[in-house]
Amino acid sequence: MPAPSFTINHLDHDPITVRSTEFVERKGIGHPDSICDGIAEAVSRALSQRYLDEHGRVLHHNTDKVQLAAGRTAPDFGGGEVIDPIYVLLGGRATRSVDGRPLPVDDIAIDAARDYVDAHFSQLEREMIEFESRIGEASADLQSMFDTEGVPLANDTSVGSGYAPLSETDRIVDGLESELRERISAVGPDVKLMGWRTDDELHLTVAAAIISRFVADVDEYVAVTERIADLAVQYARQRTERTVSVEVNAADDVESESVYLTETGLSAEMGDDGNVGRGNRVNGLITPHRPMSLEASAGKNPVSHVGKLYNLVATNAAERIHQTLGTEYAAVKLLSQIRRPVTEPVAVDVDTTARADDAVRGLVREELDAIDSLTDDLVAGDVQLF
Repeated sequence: MPAPSFTINHLDHDPITVRSTEFVERKGIGHPDSICDGIAEAVSRALSQRYLDEHGRVLHHNTDKVQLAAGRTAPDFGGGEVIDPIYVLLGGRATRSVDGRPLPVDDIAIDAARDYVDAHFSQLEREMIEFESRIGEASADLQSMFDTEGVPLANDTSVGSGYAPLSETDRIVDGLESELRERISAVGPDVKLMGWRTDDELHLTVAAAIISRFVADVDEYVAVTERIADLAVQYARQRTERTVSVEVNAADDVESESVYLTETGLSAEMGDDGNVGRGNRVNGLITPHRPMSLEASAGKNPVSHVGKLYNLVATNAAERIHQTLGTEYAAVKLLSQIRRPVTEPVAVDVDTTARADDAVRGLVREELDAIDSLTDDLVAGDVQLF
């Protein structure tokens, strides 16, 4: 098999530093798209563990086709009511039988989905969400990718990408979401952030679902949003010398009391649907001024699906180049070819300020050779995917 094509493009600086404008977005853990990502990955991990326990290896599956249809609520200050539950459809494909013996794929999937929701969304009682599994039988030709001696074969032709380091804007947007949730009890899990950086200014737009039982009236609601703004300004100013401005829940009409009030802290309770892969990339951000793959990583199998593996490998390799070689910037793109070993991309392309080409190639190679370890970490739930 021919060696991968490996190109290195030498840059003089991190490209983001010479841009006058930068946009960075993060969809919080409770955003409908993130909920779907989390559920999809929880189902994949549960199936992987069951396959390992019963058959000694992860069998073919892809559970990255989760869709959420919003429920219906009547939120009110001090607490309202849930009218219709959130509905979640679990889709994708999985190995449903081995040697004629069926596996309870649907039960495993629904249990995993419920456990994920219970663990992450305390305001969402069980009757507020319902699940249906329509996971089909895995494709026979893709199952064959697992039935090989040695290195699994890529089950898709795809591109994975990653970069390092995170920019100042990246780091602020990435960290602020959890800071708001942890510091202000009325802020629900659904926090969406948009950062807009110009040469000397950083503007942050925060969309935070406020939990109704924590605010007795519109005045208390406004007080919470003001606290969110103050905390966001303080957090950002500790991490940038730029002028910081913050806008919270920009769609609110306080005078008419039409505000972002929820029963569960989730927009999914009423009016906001979700799908896997429409949210954050594997570094937890949406960065239109940086290289990004459109592949959904959550829910794809952790053994042979390059749509998951290569985004992680590329991100890890870029971070290794940045850290190990002390480079200002590195971006890695990996191109797979279906039925080629997952450790052997057909092409590798690197943009970096480093000049040590052999060292760059070696670090990328090390990350590719560590895919088995990455698979283990994915099954264990130790890897960020969104």
